[in-house]
Amino acid sequence: MIFRRAAAKLRAQDWLAITIELSIVIVGVFIGTWVANWNEARLERQNTIRLLDQFKSEIRYQIAQYGFLNTYMATTGNYAKVALAGWQRQPQVSDNDFVIAAYQASQVAGAAINTQNWASIFGSGQVQNIRDPQLRGRLIRTLSLDSSVIDYHQVQSDYRQHVRQVIPDDIQSAIRERCGDRFQADGSSAPFLPPTCDLVLPADRAHATAAALRAHPELVNDLNWHRSLVATMLDQYRNYATNLNELGKAIDRSGQRG
Repeated sequence: MIFRRAAAKLRAQDWLAITIELSIVIVGVFIGTWVANWNEARLERQNTIRLLDQFKSEIRYQIAQYGFLNTYMATTGNYAKVALAGWQRQPQVSDNDFVIAAYQASQVAGAAINTQNWASIFGSGQVQNIRDPQLRGRLIRTLSLDSSVIDYHQVQSDYRQHVRQVIPDDIQSAIRERCGDRFQADGSSAPFLPPTCDLVLPADRAHATAAALRAHPELVNDLNWHRSLVATMLDQYRNYATNLNELGKAIDRSGQRG
């Protein structure tokens, strides 16, 4: 209709009317585009808010995972102390306890974290939708962390490999069955390791295996290095959990949540 009137006025050379009609069309297009862009930006901000809410669940999960992992590795550390005493032939450590502790000290657990996944989900566009500069900075800092430093493979040490090459497979199986990884009653994916093991090995097998372990004194250095790797991983994980906790607080403090 507008274009039909404009054509008629053009034939009549009514330039003022033509200018008004064209202005109306241009303004209408501009307003329509502005409304569409505003609505798209609003939807993107809402999506960012939903992602932040989902990330809060991830934050709670990862902090809980750190607690479970810290407890798990503290248990292996206690077994490591018994194993080292066994290598020193301290009389309070029996061959049975020495063999079990040497194996349990090699048990490891790790984190299932990949910050790159969340970084790809958020993307630069999502991050820019966060108006709170403190929240935005916390999120960028967290997503930039290298999660490989707390990966399970960081504690796949020589000790874990070498001590299991010495201990016979049937004894390893017996230890795992009686005192291996257990899982929380609430269905959590994080395992825990029993702090004590009441398994009683045949006396001759325990003695022979203990002798085989003592025939490899280099395992002591391997174990010390293994414990150092564990300590480093836990330090890195603590820093990561601290950053996550601060990010969660920033999300809670942010008035606009995105």
